[in-house]
Amino acid sequence: MLWIIAALLLFIIQIASIIILEYRRSNKAIAWLIILFLFPIFGFLLYYFVAKEYFCHRTLRRKKNRHWESFKSDLIHRCKQRIAIDMVEETVCQEDNLHALLKNMPSIPITACNETTIYAEGEQAFEAMLESIAGARHHIHIEFYIIRDDNLGTRFERLLIRKAQEGVQVRLLYDGFGSRRLGKAFLKRLQDAGVETGCFFPPVAAFFDKRLNYRNHRKIVVVDGKIGFLGGLNIGDEYLGKDPAFGYWRDTHFSMKGDAVLWIQYTFLTDWYLVKEQIITDSVYYPVQESQGREFVQIVKSGPDETILELIFSLIVSAKKRLYIETPYFVPDPGILLALKTAVISGIDVRIIIPDVPDKKIVYYASLSYVQELLQAGARFYCYQKGFLHSKVIISDNLACSGSANMDIRSFCGQFELNAVFFDGKVIDRLVQDFFRDLSLSQEILLPEFEKRPGIQKMKEVFARLLSPLF
Repeated sequence: MLWIIAALLLFIIQIASIIILEYRRSNKAIAWLIILFLFPIFGFLLYYFVAKEYFCHRTLRRKKNRHWESFKSDLIHRCKQRIAIDMVEETVCQEDNLHALLKNMPSIPITACNETTIYAEGEQAFEAMLESIAGARHHIHIEFYIIRDDNLGTRFERLLIRKAQEGVQVRLLYDGFGSRRLGKAFLKRLQDAGVETGCFFPPVAAFFDKRLNYRNHRKIVVVDGKIGFLGGLNIGDEYLGKDPAFGYWRDTHFSMKGDAVLWIQYTFLTDWYLVKEQIITDSVYYPVQESQGREFVQIVKSGPDETILELIFSLIVSAKKRLYIETPYFVPDPGILLALKTAVISGIDVRIIIPDVPDKKIVYYASLSYVQELLQAGARFYCYQKGFLHSKVIISDNLACSGSANMDIRSFCGQFELNAVFFDGKVIDRLVQDFFRDLSLSQEILLPEFEKRPGIQKMKEVFARLLSPLF
């Protein structure tokens, strides 16, 4: 009898602990309580090791360095010296509240003199990356969430080895969880050739340091500080459409020249410092940009905080005519969900494209759980039919945002992400064209038919939605 009372008391203490510690994040508290009820002891141990807020970690506080803040201020000042940046005040930042918010975001300023190239397919993007890497003279910086030791990974490996042997500085960062299947032999071949490598939160160390739930989801390539790549692609054959389970892979990736590259570089080197504790701010890594482009671009890094959440929320609530979204994972938090409903009720054209073929079933069912109530509000949903949709794009009137962040709670609050906000009409028009091409390859979800889905599917959706804050 006493052991039953002790077990019950321990269980009550565990419940109380989660409620108290997660009082600011009620949706996460509910998810963890469900896990606790399903797995009484294991659930709390899992919570203890993976649920700690990232910025409470002693490791991060120890690695905060005033040098970076000082350097960031100098870099901001330098970007403002570009004559064209004065146009930001007139053409970008005084139109409405959203532009004012973007201007005053604490992360990275709006930059001028940029040229952007958009890639809608992996083959085009990877060939452009490999070509730029092959032409590197001083340094190559690469950071990906997933790196595979397959045909595409081997192409990158061989080229990086060759460039390192030529005397080019090569630094490679990969996420410990996303690239957990990357073999030691792959890394050793790179290291033996002189490539410096770093693992962002190795799984075992991250588990005991209670950081397993935080992942670096960025995809970055910077060559000689003059050209930068970002977007949704990782390094693997499936991103070329060679995985029969998914078939054609639709993604959105970008290459950039201009002042925006300085901030892609800044993002990589601050991540490098977090992993390797090396401060790299020499001017050779931040060269004077030669681009004569006229595009305004803002690089937005989050990690992990609510910067991306605030950005996406602002894009939604500021829309007046159109709001086009395509995302592989649609798991909005309550604020984003309410903002989308409000936009639809306000008469804004809201269209959302999601994959028809899921790669993560529990996330897929969670996504579907939000579809019915938004359809009832008047939003239009489409399922992409050609293959797997991995593109992450939001178009709000005459602005667009794209990069590594998905429309889900994990990207909002639990991952290191890198997005770009685009202001140039030509870039927006191209993204709109791509969106409508994807729309033509999609099947619209109609409310009367969707309401007839099987009861077992509805139950899966409910359960997945309750656990969605932890995905």
